Amino acid sequence: MSATATARRELAEFLRSRRRQVDPRAAGLPAGGPRRTPGLRREEVALLSGVSHTWYTWLEQGRDIRPSRQVVDALARTLRMSPAEHEYVLRLTGHGGAAPAGAADGMPAHVQRLLDALGPSPAYAITAGWRIVGWNRAYQRLYPGVALVPAAERNLLWLVFTDPAVRDLLGDWTTDSRRFLTQFRAEVGPRLADPEVVELVARLEAASPHFRAGWASHDVDRFSSSERRFEHPQVGTLLLEHHQLTPADAPGLQLVVYTAAEGGDAADRLARLSA
Repeated sequence: MSATATARRELAEFLRSRRRQVDPRAAGLPAGGPRRTPGLRREEVALLSGVSHTWYTWLEQGRDIRPSRQVVDALARTLRMSPAEHEYVLRLTGHGGAAPAGAADGMPAHVQRLLDALGPSPAYAITAGWRIVGWNRAYQRLYPGVALVPAAERNLLWLVFTDPAVRDLLGDWTTDSRRFLTQFRAEVGPRLADPEVVELVARLEAASPHFRAGWASHDVDRFSSSERRFEHPQVGTLLLEHHQLTPADAPGLQLVVYTAAEGGDAADRLARLSA
């Protein structure tokens, strides 16, 4: 299936999933009698968004049509999308920024030097498909498995859902893994037809019921810097602030950096871990 056809199918499934989650009363519709299915009906979405019922039905069927930016914005309002969901639909319909192209397997030497210069702050680099291609010594102390797993399995999402060591390291694995999944989907949505993404999703669906259920929900979310909790077997609880950066001269890479959260002893614990 072509990338365009895959994006249309993803858009159709995503719109259906959001439509079923909207309370008709929240959309300004009368409660009425009981409904056979939850959420809004297609004709109600069409009416509230200012499009024809037939046209919207075609959109949910994955037909070869491209909604305008104005229509996408109207659908986002009707379906009460979050900013991350709205951005996701814009990218699927070709109105948002393009997804970054995949990076080569190698790491630019200057990017590796930047990671190394961060000292006790754990940091690593991932490609657009979330393959881990570089890390510093502090990150290897935080998660020793990164250097031990075969390169073919050194994918952040794969490790989150399949490596017991990562499950133990994350402070709240159920919540954290779900956050990783929704952010990954938001990033790769326009590239769901890429062989790398198709293979990764298929392997994860086979390996993890938790991933399978989360992927079927079509939930998406954008990244935001915030505090993360890790439980390390050597230094105990680490409260770290999570940052994500993209080098201007290596746009296919994302750098993930953890710094000590304010108001605690994380800096001391990181220093002990790096000693």
